[in-house]
Amino acid sequence: MSGSAGEQTLGIDPALLAILACPDTHHTSLTVDVEASELVCPTCHRAFPVRDGIPVLLLDEARQRPA
Repeated sequence: MSGSAGEQTLGIDPALLAILACPDTHHTSLTVDVEASELVCPTCHRAFPVRDGIPVLLLDEARQRPA
């Protein structure tokens, strides 16, 4: 993956990114999709937007990605 570390984390502090998890119960930690500017839950395949370096971890704001 090319780009700076800030691009790879979408401007989110890496320490915070390490503890963020899907807000749905019992789901795993989130992965970064740099091209879509989203955090993705690999369990439920929801994608949460990141706006100005702030993750929007609201189920109502998430979009469903194909499995």
